Amino acid sequence: MRLGYFTMPLHPLERDTTQTLQEDREIIILADKLGFYDAFVGEHLTDKAENVTNSLLFQATLINETQQILLGTGTSNLSHSHPTLIASQCAMFDHLAKGRFIFGISPGALASDAEALGILDQDRNKIFAEAIDVILAIWERDPPYDIDFPDNRFKVTTRVTSVPAIGRGELMKPYQNRRPEIVGTVVAPHSKGVIAMGQRDFHPMSANFLLSQWLPSHWANYAQGKQAVGQVAQVSDWRVARTIFVADDEATATAYGKADANSPYRYYYRQMLTKMKMSKRHVIFKRHADEDDSLLTLERVLDDLVICGTVNQVVDQILALREEVGDFGELVYAGMDQVDPRLARRSMELMAHEVMPRVNEAIRQGWKTNANAAATA
Repeated sequence: MRLGYFTMPLHPLERDTTQTLQEDREIIILADKLGFYDAFVGEHLTDKAENVTNSLLFQATLINETQQILLGTGTSNLSHSHPTLIASQCAMFDHLAKGRFIFGISPGALASDAEALGILDQDRNKIFAEAIDVILAIWERDPPYDIDFPDNRFKVTTRVTSVPAIGRGELMKPYQNRRPEIVGTVVAPHSKGVIAMGQRDFHPMSANFLLSQWLPSHWANYAQGKQAVGQVAQVSDWRVARTIFVADDEATATAYGKADANSPYRYYYRQMLTKMKMSKRHVIFKRHADEDDSLLTLERVLDDLVICGTVNQVVDQILALREEVGDFGELVYAGMDQVDPRLARRSMELMAHEVMPRVNEAIRQGWKTNANAAATA
């Protein structure tokens, strides 16, 4: 099982933007040194707490600061820009990174972003679907372009102005053969979008703020999509993000991970619970769909969603998660604000050097689950 990293990021409103951007860069540099496989960074235009406005631009500052880690958009919000821009910018990034690029995609869920862009009343899921079709067509085709899909608002052509002899009218293709890996973040229980991911060879990442009981539905739908195109779903394609804090002692783990008033995990889930209620998406925190909203307390959300403890305790919780949801290819560690940089860095060190080796050794020794087999039967 690989170890990855994801950050939205999400910082207290009073914190200095310059400082938090630098901290978020430094933690990915650390992840690279610790051997994390990949790092995804989210983006929003109109959220002061989530202050990366362009994940591609942010990740570009890390290309020469890192050696091995794959750098992913987490995600590029495809309703926000013309697909020609996104295709060209991602292709250039892929060349600059010499293939250390993962293309994370989503429609762009933040309503205030949509309002600022004048698309609040538009179907952003439809824009997303149209945009990804065009991006893939740009990467697959040669100039001169004449991309005009039925019922797609985006038309791309260089037919009139193309001059092949001097290279005019040609859009850049990615460094990687065919295209980069494409990853979609999955938030909703029983998401039908995961079926389409399987059909199109996109790879799912299950969100860290979704209850574990809903995760098997993601694998089942992904496997269904693969089966529909005559393929078998590969466990290595599925990423599961979780909110994790590891400490040298249990008291520190409980305080920093959940209980202390200044816990970054507490702040994170207070923000997420508030935001999801505002957007009517708080079902993700419910143990069953018709559960009364009054039961969604911050304390319960923290208990349900934060894996924290000593190395041995976290190993046990991760193995229990795998037993519950089935096998998956990558555990994605969710980054928080660095209230205490020493504890934040120590947690990642313990995760990379102690927790994951023990988890993988337990798997090799026969800690197996039949959940995925049941889902694909």
